[in-house]
Amino acid sequence: MPVSGTKDNSASKLLQKAYAAFNARDIDGALATMNPDVVWPNGMEGGTVHGHEGVRAYWTRQWGMIDPHVEPVGFREDGDGRIAVSVHQVVRDLSGNVLLDRMVEHVYTLRDGLIRSMDIRE
Repeated sequence: MPVSGTKDNSASKLLQKAYAAFNARDIDGALATMNPDVVWPNGMEGGTVHGHEGVRAYWTRQWGMIDPHVEPVGFREDGDGRIAVSVHQVVRDLSGNVLLDRMVEHVYTLRDGLIRSMDIRE
């Protein structure tokens, strides 16, 4: 799934690696795709978290309460050079009951070949 409108699919490869690591609960693998000063949305409580340790703490807390799965289904370059990813999001409670099943858009800013920030568009 290369990013449409670009000649280089390194961005989509990086993001696919990040989604795969997240879904596998491989925090270190996911953090390896992110800039050390990443700014990440806190989709559960609002606001943002900062840096690898902020993301690690947020995901650890999140995975202790819910079981999210995010599957990228399309990549495109946004008008401002960011990468917009159409994502099928399924969130279950820890017993396996579906709480959410919807499409969202994640919008990434990349810097130096790593994720610098992500925003959620619903």
